[in-house]
Amino acid sequence: MGRDLTALFDPRSVAVVGASDDPAKYGHAVASQALRADGRRPVHLVNRRGGTVLGRPAAPSLAAIGEPVELVVVSVPGDGFEAAVDDALACGAKAIVGITAGFAEAGPAGLARQRAVVARVREAGAVLVGPNCLGIADNTTELYLASDRFAPGGVALLSQSGNLALELQLRGAPHGLGFSRFVSLGNQADVTLVDLVEDCARHEATTSIAVYAEDFGDGRAFARAAAAAGKPVVLLTAGRGTASARSAQSHTGALTTSADVVAAACRDAGVELVRTPREMTVVLAALSARPGRPHTKGRRSGARTAVFTDGGGHGAIAADAAEDAGLRVPELGAATQARLRTVLWQQSAVGNPVDLAGMGEQEPLSYADTVAELLAAEEVDAVLMTGYFGGYAASDGGLGGGPAGGSVLAEGETLAAEKIVTHLAAAPKPLVVQSMYPRSPSCRVLAEAGVPVFAATEDAARALAAMTGRAADGGGGEDAGELPEFPALPTPAAPLRDAGYHGVRTLLAAAGVPFPAAREITDEAGVVAAAGEFEGPYVLKALHLLHKSDAGGVALRLADREALLVAYREMHARLGAPAYSVEAMADLSDGIELIVGVNHDPRFGPVAMVGLGGVLTESLRDVAFALAPVPAGRAEALLRGLRTAALLDGVRGRPAVDVAAAAAVIERITTVAAAHPEIAELEVNPLLVRPDGALALDARAVLG
Repeated sequence: MGRDLTALFDPRSVAVVGASDDPAKYGHAVASQALRADGRRPVHLVNRRGGTVLGRPAAPSLAAIGEPVELVVVSVPGDGFEAAVDDALACGAKAIVGITAGFAEAGPAGLARQRAVVARVREAGAVLVGPNCLGIADNTTELYLASDRFAPGGVALLSQSGNLALELQLRGAPHGLGFSRFVSLGNQADVTLVDLVEDCARHEATTSIAVYAEDFGDGRAFARAAAAAGKPVVLLTAGRGTASARSAQSHTGALTTSADVVAAACRDAGVELVRTPREMTVVLAALSARPGRPHTKGRRSGARTAVFTDGGGHGAIAADAAEDAGLRVPELGAATQARLRTVLWQQSAVGNPVDLAGMGEQEPLSYADTVAELLAAEEVDAVLMTGYFGGYAASDGGLGGGPAGGSVLAEGETLAAEKIVTHLAAAPKPLVVQSMYPRSPSCRVLAEAGVPVFAATEDAARALAAMTGRAADGGGGEDAGELPEFPALPTPAAPLRDAGYHGVRTLLAAAGVPFPAAREITDEAGVVAAAGEFEGPYVLKALHLLHKSDAGGVALRLADREALLVAYREMHARLGAPAYSVEAMADLSDGIELIVGVNHDPRFGPVAMVGLGGVLTESLRDVAFALAPVPAGRAEALLRGLRTAALLDGVRGRPAVDVAAAAAVIERITTVAAAHPEIAELEVNPLLVRPDGALALDARAVLG
């Protein structure tokens, strides 16, 4: 159900402690905004000097108000914050917005103060946003407790940056974007990002949730809340490119960065991850649909995209941009091309991109006719229309740049826009337009009907990727369809006590991960005993080395006992390892070596990595990530999404390998890792996958 934040977003009364006539103080800005809705609920201004503030009587204290106050904004100097919170709780406050800074962000002493305040707030059954925040606003309840106004609309904006929120508002205005709510997250000492996402998911007036966060707190809980929200969540975050602070003790640790973890969590939760405020605006414009917008039914419908233009250059550039965004631009089938030929002239290109080749100037309705055919084609999931459309109406309307087409062409183009809207309502699929004249009357017809229109080709492609779910999918190989169920953590297992090589093998083997026969030995007698237990050829490994192969601690294809003894004597003389492993040599012919690893991230918990394995793992870096545990179906999709995925199906006469078997083993490995939070890193490298199954050839665990 989540926490009840009614008192925060729809309080019966409000007080601003620290209200001021001084424009340089934040208490002035918040008080000015709060008074905009004075008729909705009582708004009390509190200033320790009393008198008047903004022309209204100001109480010298909360107690002097003489009646309960449900929500209190505290904007006072740091040394007075605790007393103000205590006064708020004493007067019955159920929600507090802490503007005051100087707490956890200031160091250990500030963190201790913050924790003490939160304890008092929770004991009183209240909630606290902040401290160190810039306020909140809810346009649906006329609650204005931030320094700036936010145009009304359907986006709930949860941000750790006030200026970034203002930029998003400025960028969103041309696209008709507005905001249902704004919350400055601050230190998230009590009310967290997760609490707010869950509440906004229940908020009927919110159609999408935009998040700017530098600190997720519990990142996995955020991803889980976003996955369950039932409405789009768009995330902009900073610091994704920095490597994990944990010292990497495996290939997995060396290859995993914060960016990988965040991207994996977003993909698994269906969150649209963006890199800039501009990209966030583009995605929100695509996903924040008003009721009745025709493209709302097109979400997650597939990646097969038809690019449609009236100029070859625009078509080629748009096709590249679409593929860069994760969409596919396949050649259209013969039947679809034949239908397009019935509405276009001879020189038009119908393969994909579809190019009117100048026909638009002769017959503006050809735009609408072509869109109708593309929307009706079963092989087309989405349409990107790009180029000159809008230019005729722009020229006639005085917007500049177009040829002297006159009012006839302008009227025809506007009529074409109206017909496109009609066709889209009859066959709803994602449709995005890039126009040289996005503000033209004909483009406004499209925009007002819910068709996103952009000036930049890359923006149109990114918007279409968001509408079809391709960006959230992350190129993991899955086509149309809903996201897989968000991965739930298994019940914690008994902690692993033996993190040595054979201890890890035993743990994984008990979960159904297949290994070759093996025996740990410490002397020549052990070598002889191992050779008597199973037949050669053999593998000899020196244990307790970080990277055995790099150190010369692995000998392969030892034909018999004598060869095994010779290899042991040489390796022991050189390395002096305390223990060794003698193993049956696996048949490497026709096999592909994979790597499967799991890191326990401090914010997102266990994160799995799969990819091309063996000694070249770090050099090739062909890996993919997902939150663990990874179901077999998802694991197979990750493998199919690798750059080298063609190897799995056989190349140059080699047979295809058993990808399903590898995926099943990946599920077992990642489930074990997820059930053992004491394991910081767990890795199987290589996991040999052959035409007849999969076999783990080496394993490593690092305890946290």
